[in-house]
Amino acid sequence: MLKAETQSNSESQSDKDPLRVCIQGYEGAFHEIAARHCFQDAAVEVVPALTFEHLVRMVEDKKQVDIGIMAIENTLGGSIMYNYHLLNDSKLQIIGEVYLRIKQNLMALPGQTLEDLQEVHSHPMAIAQCRKFFRDYPHIRLVEMEDTALSAKRIRENELKHIGAIASTLAADIYDMEILAEGIETNKKNHTRFLVVDNKEEPHRIAGPEKVSICFSVDHSVGSLYKVLAVLAAYNINLSKIQSTPIIGKPWEYRFFVDFIAAGKQTHEQAIEAILPITHELKLLGAYKQGKHFEY
Repeated sequence: MLKAETQSNSESQSDKDPLRVCIQGYEGAFHEIAARHCFQDAAVEVVPALTFEHLVRMVEDKKQVDIGIMAIENTLGGSIMYNYHLLNDSKLQIIGEVYLRIKQNLMALPGQTLEDLQEVHSHPMAIAQCRKFFRDYPHIRLVEMEDTALSAKRIRENELKHIGAIASTLAADIYDMEILAEGIETNKKNHTRFLVVDNKEEPHRIAGPEKVSICFSVDHSVGSLYKVLAVLAAYNINLSKIQSTPIIGKPWEYRFFVDFIAAGKQTHEQAIEAILPITHELKLLGAYKQGKHFEY
């Protein structure tokens, strides 16, 4: 059982009406762990999506799921820009966030040893986070798969000997795998930020301190971005992140994704209104409580 406080964006759910949370990946994936941390006080039904694009479509549709949770950045791998583009092009709003310390574990069928392994399967990011560990085992071939938990699931379902997986301890429990080595990630300060997303027609409203995510473009001229940042500073806005990405079809022009916290008397709506005349295609992606950090 994961022990953590539920974020304020968690909705009250009865035992007969669980919160259907769409995740990218399979049962036992880190997305599931993040979801159960985030909605600890709710009865949660995890609904898997093979890809992030599929997740966005399911949350937009709202027939099979109530809400979604998706990774957006990792302290080792950086921002997942594809997901930023998906959010910008979607009808979804960010209504929350959660941070999870990621611990990668090497597992295999019970009775197998490290020396028995010929291959290890996992998601490309998980493999990248653990390459240093496998330098001491040159006989092991690393094979990229769609998902960490799915790698463990396939090994169990097909009773694959001599093959290991990199996945969570939850996946090891679910698929009855034996952990051969715990915490094999190179950098122990390995954290992933997940966004909680929903399809809402009206802006998400919360009480108290807010974190805000927006995106916009600016004129391709000297000082255009500086002017935007100067206005935000005048409104006592504390930027926590700014990320640029090329605008498809407009060479050398960029869209900016910005996270900030409104620390002064002015609201985030007033700050956004102030920069509206000096930006293009400005979009409010969401306003939400700052996320909690969890270990697993």
